[in-house]
Amino acid sequence: MTETLARRTGAFRAPRNLHQEAAGSIHNDAVASKLGFRGGTVPGSIHMDQFVPLLAEVHGPAWFETGGMSAYFTRATTDGEEVQASIEPGPSRTRLTMIDQAGAQVCQGTAAVGGLDEGSELRERMRAQTAAAPGELRILADIAIGDEARDMAVKVTREKLDKALGTITEPMRAYAEDGVLPPSQIVHLAHLTRATVMAKQKKSVGLFGALETQVFAGPLRADVDYLARSRILKLTESPKTENVWYEVFFREPGAVQDAGLVLYCLRFMKGSSPLWSG
Repeated sequence: MTETLARRTGAFRAPRNLHQEAAGSIHNDAVASKLGFRGGTVPGSIHMDQFVPLLAEVHGPAWFETGGMSAYFTRATTDGEEVQASIEPGPSRTRLTMIDQAGAQVCQGTAAVGGLDEGSELRERMRAQTAAAPGELRILADIAIGDEARDMAVKVTREKLDKALGTITEPMRAYAEDGVLPPSQIVHLAHLTRATVMAKQKKSVGLFGALETQVFAGPLRADVDYLARSRILKLTESPKTENVWYEVFFREPGAVQDAGLVLYCLRFMKGSSPLWSG
């Protein structure tokens, strides 16, 4: 790691795409190439792990207790493609940047400790987006703002965490010794609800457009049973995608306080759907 004034920059790392065999997935080379990508993509959640050692150096144990990270992805990467994370602490939040070897931006974002940051990268972008007009969406036509799901049981097992730690770009003692969940596994915890939350989505290929993780009462750990609830916040579109923005909160049964949340922007490729090809 190098440091210049307040800015901290990590080493180049080579995140892995471990979902190459997933049929119909953006992580599959054939599927991704057909949609104009260079190959099967590394999940954006994997890139988030690369910022943690830098943030933990700045914030100490508080990062795992009340830390939040918000990342907007601007360039998809492929298996083993090297990327570098940098952070620049500020008075209220830290700016995040990731680049590839050529210097192209892979993602940008924010991080903070102490609870929910309403001025985070993703929340600011969500507020700035124009909502899709009624009737414009096809893939997401049956999903409505305000749709909710509750009491969804979710858990990241210790076995699942240990498997992920075998390829994580930035191993940390808290993960291996204490079962603390890195951001990628916090996203996985929330993503266990996707089949329920997105049950009305029409057939298409999706990918992470942006992700935000927030810990309220942490650390979040493996082998803990959580109950999740979700709510659809916004529906938007671009020339190539339909997008859904939604939150997933989780808490331990009987607890009065939420343990954490994930805020998603999921993008669904119009070119992957027969609803847009005719």
